[in-house]
Amino acid sequence: MQREIDLVISPDHIFDQSYIKTVILQQEKLKADSLSHFFVRKRSIDARSRQPVYRLKVLLYINEAPALEVFNPIYKDVRHANPVIIVGAGPAGLFAALRLIELGLKPIILERGKDVKSRRRDLAEINRNGKLNPESNYCFGEGGAGTYSDGKLYTRSDKRGDVNKMLQILAAHGANADILVDARPHIGTNKLPHIISAIRESILNAGGEVLFDTKLLDFKIVNGKFKTAITNRGDFDGEALILATGHSARDIYYLLREKSLLLEAKPFALGVRIEHPQHIIDEIQYKCAIRHENLPPSYYSLVTQVGGRGVFSFCMCPGGIIAPCATEEGEIVVNGWSPSKRNNPFANSGTVVQINLSDVKSDEDDAFRLLDFQANIERKAFLAGGSSLQAPAQRMVDFVNNRISADLPKNSYLPGLQSANLYEVLPQFVAQSLKSALPEFGRKMMLPKGKTGYFTNEAVLVGVESRTSSPIRIPRDKDSLQHPDVSNLFPCAEGAGYAGGIISAAIDGQACADAVWRTLQ
Repeated sequence: MQREIDLVISPDHIFDQSYIKTVILQQEKLKADSLSHFFVRKRSIDARSRQPVYRLKVLLYINEAPALEVFNPIYKDVRHANPVIIVGAGPAGLFAALRLIELGLKPIILERGKDVKSRRRDLAEINRNGKLNPESNYCFGEGGAGTYSDGKLYTRSDKRGDVNKMLQILAAHGANADILVDARPHIGTNKLPHIISAIRESILNAGGEVLFDTKLLDFKIVNGKFKTAITNRGDFDGEALILATGHSARDIYYLLREKSLLLEAKPFALGVRIEHPQHIIDEIQYKCAIRHENLPPSYYSLVTQVGGRGVFSFCMCPGGIIAPCATEEGEIVVNGWSPSKRNNPFANSGTVVQINLSDVKSDEDDAFRLLDFQANIERKAFLAGGSSLQAPAQRMVDFVNNRISADLPKNSYLPGLQSANLYEVLPQFVAQSLKSALPEFGRKMMLPKGKTGYFTNEAVLVGVESRTSSPIRIPRDKDSLQHPDVSNLFPCAEGAGYAGGIISAAIDGQACADAVWRTLQ
């Protein structure tokens, strides 16, 4: 017999399997020899009470041998199968490729950036010398933006597809099996590159192709249908094109506009990245001065409304680092990431304000008006930082009081920070929304006995967090997933405005692969 139960375990014993078994036997009033096996299905932290605890969902096998679940995807030999072109080797492109192989189609991935190992040298140049390669950076290259900007797998996309399958594919390619259990799964930037390389090997071993330093320049349309991808390394014919280019590949939007293909402006969010010493967040969330060794660095999630406009935390990175994520000269863009152990001394999170279509006026219904708005703010940030990759920054309380900080705290942003007035960088309504929201967030996250916690001058605001999602949507039919103007062209994931994060992008990549297969039948 199988039975699923809930357990509450203290951090002291969370990794002690014999202790957990004893708790199961006592709680369920079972004899030791009747419990054949147990699996922890889900594990989460509950820090609402005075002492944080782990809450587990556990599957028991009572007087029954365990049925071991083995995930073993079958990747067919597709060397001689019909080719499908995928532009972009981020999670959407890679997972689309794996699904195409399962369906008996040959993926050919065209990636403008470098392989995951070679990207490291370009990232080092950005951080050490402020030298940006517009084709190989934190956004462009194998694995996409997620490879070197965190690897968080938490998603609310359960209704879009099979989240567990995406996690199983990652585990099958080397991710720690904990991602199948933890409520907020996380791989870490230091571990994800090896997993991305393993996924590439699966694609190549099955007969797919992955081509780096290969940038899409144009594509041919014959009789209203995609025919050929034109790149800096030659032409590639395919039965279909999956466009999985990410939200920072602005040249793709311009290419589609040149071809008079339909595009739409899309709301997004913009603000700053806020960094605290991690111990402050731990003390607030865990209600103790020193975090238990079996508890991970704590995260937070904050949201409020200011004048009917949403202000919220985004992509929170415990024990993390703020990274320079510009893709062109003359702009500042910041994001955050964490290593697998989340053992850096800082916690950072995007804190952003909702940007609506009505916020940016245009004489016409210009699909590029929010992208132009976004790019203008990034250029202002570059100038405010001293026309280098140093980012403009302000201590939190100083920002709320509209006071330039005399100095800035120690921080994780390697190119360096420049004290600046962020009111001169951010749009007025964004700055005012943050000014109202931050003290409110502080009231929600105070230290014990009413001491200041979140709202502190030990925290620093770093500008600008502007690439939360695409400010342009590439429309597609809701059933066929094809662009309404071109058959066999499949806009996909974040760059097209249909995903936000590694897992949701992977799900959308597989959905587009399924749609390609249905179209070609």
